[in-house]
This record gives sequence, structure tokens and C-alpha cells, in this order.
Amino acid sequence: MNNPKKTVVVKLSGSIFNYNADIDRLKKISSMLIDIFDSVQPIIIAGGGDIARHYIKIARKFGSDESSLDLIGIDVSRLNAKLLSTSLGIYAHDHIPRTLDEISPAKNSGKIIITGGLHPGQSTNATAALIAEKTRAELFINATDVNGIYDSDPNQNKEAKLFQKISVSDCLNLLIKGSSSAGTYDLMDIVSLKIIERSKIKTFVILSDPTNIKNTILNNQTNGTEIIF
Repeated sequence: MNNPKKTVVVKLSGSIFNYNADIDRLKKISSMLIDIFDSVQPIIIAGGGDIARHYIKIARKFGSDESSLDLIGIDVSRLNAKLLSTSLGIYAHDHIPRTLDEISPAKNSGKIIITGGLHPGQSTNATAALIAEKTRAELFINATDVNGIYDSDPNQNKEAKLFQKISVSDCLNLLIKGSSSAGTYDLMDIVSLKIIERSKIKTFVILSDPTNIKNTILNNQTNGTEIIF
């Protein structure tokens, strides 16, 4: 009998899919996912990125309510998911799940699952954490456009300190203080932190480099940040 595959949930930063998207990086991410698929069941959640924020900004000027704006962001993230799914070809599940209940049947397909946002009022980070909880994932990786969680915004403070490990409570304190919006708020919000805490999901926040993602999945080793309980 074959050993069951290790279920890993990866949230991919929407920055990967921006207007100036790095096609080579997308190809490398797809190749990496195919390479590990013999031993790992990946579930990938695509973020909306700058394209989603751009559309939301325009729609807000038109007077759209916040729920409608959320749906715009979700639709963009699903388009990003479809783009990645297309790059994976036959290895990807042929449907982009639109609800949490669709995730488990998709997992049973024996394919790589790609999805975007699911519910208005919920970040794709929170969505990814919920999916990790629902599927009893062994690992949750938040692959971002920075190296991990810092004590301040690394894009504005060259002296910002990268945490190798940080507790959920310390992450929450950073959010409450508002001292590290780019270092924590864009990476792990309060809802996602509470979900991984209650289900004790092993979680890493890392740079969305394909080799880095692969090493974290296969070896539980990273140059980023591990969130501990």
C-alpha cells in the first residue's frame, strides 16, 4: 500500500501575477509543483495582488459597497488561479473551487488543486488557513514578496529584523501596534493567525521563490519565518 501524500497548503502572493508578472517564475513554480507531486498533495491559493487592488480602487470611486469590492478581489484571484492552473496542464484539477466544501472533493481527484478567494470579508491568507484546517494539512506556507515576518516594514526600514521564529501572540501584538504593516498585516492577518493557532498548523512565511518553497515543503527548512504556538 502506498503511503498517503503529505498535504501542503501554499498561499502564493498576488504579486506573482501582477501586470509585469514574471512568466519564468510562474513556469518554475509549476515545474516545482509537478516535481514534488509524487509525494506531496499541493493545494495552492492565489492572491489578487495589485490588479485586484487597482480594480477595487476604481470600483470604490464608483460607489461600490465593501462586499461588492471583496467579490471583485475574489474574481481576480480566481483568474490568477486559472492562469497557474493552465500552466500546470494535465496535473491541475480542472475546476477552480469556489467554496470551502468543494476543496475536499477536488483533493480526491488526485490532481494539484488551485483556487483563489472564497468568501467576501476574508483575505486569501485567511482562506488558505481555513483550507489548511479543513484538509488537515501537515504544512501551511505563506509564500510572499518578502523574506518573512519582520519587526518593521523591510521596504521602508533597511534595519528591519527578520524573525526566524515568532509566536502567534507576538504576531498579534505587531498587528495591534501597527508597527509592521508590510511585514505582518499583508502576510498574516488576525483571522488566519487565530485559525492556525486553534488547529496548531505548522506554518512558515517565506519568499515566493520556487526553490525556497520546495525546500520548505520537503525539508521543513526555510530562510523565512516559522510561526510557533
